Amino acid sequence: MDTATGRTAGNIERIQAHYMAEVGRKRLYGGLTLVLFALLMIAGFMVVDERSAGGFWDGLHRLDDYLGEVVAEAWQRRAELPALIARFFPALLETINIAAVATLLGVLGGLVLSFLSARGLARWPRLIPVFRRLADILRAVPEIVIALVLIYVMGGGPAPAVIAIAVHTMGALAKLFSEVAENADLKPVEGLSSTGATWTQKMMLGVLPQVAPNHISYGLLRFEINIRASAILGFVGAGGIGYELRNAMSWGPGRFAEAAAIFILLFATIVFFDQLSSRLRNRFAEGKGR
Repeated sequence: MDTATGRTAGNIERIQAHYMAEVGRKRLYGGLTLVLFALLMIAGFMVVDERSAGGFWDGLHRLDDYLGEVVAEAWQRRAELPALIARFFPALLETINIAAVATLLGVLGGLVLSFLSARGLARWPRLIPVFRRLADILRAVPEIVIALVLIYVMGGGPAPAVIAIAVHTMGALAKLFSEVAENADLKPVEGLSSTGATWTQKMMLGVLPQVAPNHISYGLLRFEINIRASAILGFVGAGGIGYELRNAMSWGPGRFAEAAAIFILLFATIVFFDQLSSRLRNRFAEGKGR
């Protein structure tokens, strides 16, 4: 009995020693990875700083100078801010419309692409890698690159921005939607198959009701992102409030109050939609939990 007890104690000690050795090895690898990452970040920053037109540290103080001039002029013309906000409000609505239409198109395209690339649900299982790579390509190309190409072809305006954001949204949501769809219960799909339902009917009636809360949540989150993206694309001539902000910032002193009014509009809009979409996502999540 004592021999068996001693043998058990020895096995426990060996297991503990092996476990502590594994923990130490993982910590060592984690530390080395962190050091390597820090070195790469420092090296990358140094390369970028050397190749920039002006040094980062040399020009850092200008950030405070610029913000100070904007705030000072906005304060001097604070009585004009409500009128300036009302003046740029239509441009803000255009930006929101761009984001809304692009999100809707991206959600519809991502939904179809996700069903075609989801394992166990795809209509053509052999083409799953093709549809997955297509989604990778769509989300790998930045919106601004697509917008610049479309502006060159179509000219400036909201249309290039809508297409650029919709294409990127489609690729991003296709991946998220497909991962959710792969975890759906297949029993409703099998029941619909026994009745002779088509693939589209099985997806719409058997899978979509299960994944709809997650899809809506992801769509709302993407809408927030697309509002910011549509404002940024305005800097390259894609319309909206970003275009007005670029003009105000380009002219410099004398129009800084306009830039301040646009900043206030953008900040208020982003906060509003962030809070709204967060509440809606929480509501859908609670509904799903019940």
